[in-house]
Amino acid sequence: MPIATPEVYAEMLDRAKKEGFAFPAINVTSSQTLNAALRGFAEAESDGIIQISTGGAEYLSGTAVKDMVTGAVAFAEYARVVAAKYPVNIALHTDHCPKEKLDGFMRPLVKISQERVAKGQEPLFQSHMWDGSAVELSENLQIAAELLEECVKARTIMEMEIGVVGGEEDGIVGEMNEKLYTTTGDALATAEAVGVGEKGRYILAATFGNVHGVYKPGHVKLRPQVLKEIQEAVGAKYGKEKPFDLVFHGGSGSSLEEIREAVSYGVVKMNIDTDTQYAFTRPIADHMFRNYDGVLKVDGEVGNKKTYDPRSYGKAAEAGMAARVVRACEDLMSAGKKLS
Repeated sequence: MPIATPEVYAEMLDRAKKEGFAFPAINVTSSQTLNAALRGFAEAESDGIIQISTGGAEYLSGTAVKDMVTGAVAFAEYARVVAAKYPVNIALHTDHCPKEKLDGFMRPLVKISQERVAKGQEPLFQSHMWDGSAVELSENLQIAAELLEECVKARTIMEMEIGVVGGEEDGIVGEMNEKLYTTTGDALATAEAVGVGEKGRYILAATFGNVHGVYKPGHVKLRPQVLKEIQEAVGAKYGKEKPFDLVFHGGSGSSLEEIREAVSYGVVKMNIDTDTQYAFTRPIADHMFRNYDGVLKVDGEVGNKKTYDPRSYGKAAEAGMAARVVRACEDLMSAGKKLS
């Protein structure tokens, strides 16, 4: 199937919320990790979301170029070609974009989609994330309102974050403090600033103790109940059940019980990066240890071309990551629920 149109993406999100499941949103950094994600979604018979961060986009442009927009465009165009060979719907998304990178990442990409739409084409990406967690809520919401207006013109969905996700991702560091938990006041202010759908569709990353990365049990204290509280508070004011389409960030290492509880409160998208990074790298490490004398020309020997050919360990890495994507689909209950 081709990359999801705006209408198909909206249908995906609507169906997930109605039927009580969520889509894994898999971060990728290369054509191979993209292929792994596509394979995983297809094997799980699940539609899904594939996304790149600012750092991932820069990496995709090449280490000598290091241009986020170039890498993002290349990723999206490549994805359009290969995704058409898979029997699932895939939405393309850009991950965390802080204020200082808006002019060098999100805004230019939204502009490209606006230009494509003006020509009768589909937008380049189906959604973009504005990460205003590092600025005061009032400024966060002001920028969000401006960006939402531009995203509407581009027929794309905006993702925004209120509260702070702890840990670190691509140089964005969230401190471990009370801001890890979004308040009902934050949620009400958000609804007032950007509406509850009437000003344009957006998805909301509300925090409930989320932390990027994997930590030992007990370090991260998730409180999914926070999501229930904000849905009820805003829903009561606007007469709308579960008014927000929620996003679960920093989910690596979370228990299945916590994941399922969050989904029950209206989470339709869960970001997955750390776990799939490890699932990709682990088979490569295994290959290198098992074929030490083959991948290295030790003591003047010639090595073994079949073991240092990148395809030999790349295939194993792709399979390992694909299997982890399948597990994510099962955990989020999207497996077997692809749109016909």
